[in-house]
Amino acid sequence: MKVRVYNLIILDESGSMQSIHRESVNGLNETLQTIQSAQKAHGELQEHLVTLVFFNSNGIRTILENRPIEEVKLLKMEDFSPNACTPLFDAMGSTLSKLRYQLNKEEKHQVLVTIITDGEENSSREYSGKMIKNMVGELKELGWVFAYIGANQDVDKVAESMNIENRMCFEASPEGSRRMAQRLSRSRSGFYNRISEQLFDKDINLQDNFFED
Repeated sequence: MKVRVYNLIILDESGSMQSIHRESVNGLNETLQTIQSAQKAHGELQEHLVTLVFFNSNGIRTILENRPIEEVKLLKMEDFSPNACTPLFDAMGSTLSKLRYQLNKEEKHQVLVTIITDGEENSSREYSGKMIKNMVGELKELGWVFAYIGANQDVDKVAESMNIENRMCFEASPEGSRRMAQRLSRSRSGFYNRISEQLFDKDINLQDNFFED
C-alpha cells in the first residue's frame, strides 16, 4: 500500500523577501523538482501531493492545495509578490488546521511541513505563539514532521517556542538563499528515502534530524 506524502510549504511573502525574490522562486522550483524526483524514485511506495501557501499581512494565499506532484508546474517570478508584514502564526494556524481537517479520516499518510521566513512574527490577529506551539505538538503526536527555516532572527529560540526541533538558519542574501535551497533539497531527498525504509523497518524515526546531510 502506498503512503500518501503531503508536502506542505508555508512561505513568507512579506516585503523584506523582496531582496531575495528571484532566489525564493528558484528555491521553490528546486523543491518542486526534488519532490518530482522522489515521486519517480519511490513511485511504487509513495504518492506525493503539494500544498503551497504564501503569506503576508495583506492575505494568506493558497497557490497549490493537495495537488499531485505530476500536475504541478514550476512557478514564475510574477507568482511571488513580496509585500507588507509577517503574520506567521496566522498563516501556520489556519493552514495546519485546514490540512488536519482534510486528513481526519485518511489512515495511510505522512505530512512534511516546511516553514520559510526571513523575519519573525509581527502581525497575527487570530493565533498566538502558545496556540501554535500546542497545535504543532498535537500534530507531531500524529506523526507530522516540521522543519523551520529562518533568517534575521534567533532561529533556535523561535523554533523551540513553536515546538519544532528541525530548524535551519540561512542568510537572507542571494548566495545564502541558494545554499539554503540546496541543503533543503538534500534533506528532503533523505527524508523521502527514510519514508520508504520505514515501511520495512518501523524503528526508523522520521521526526528528528531532518537537516542532517
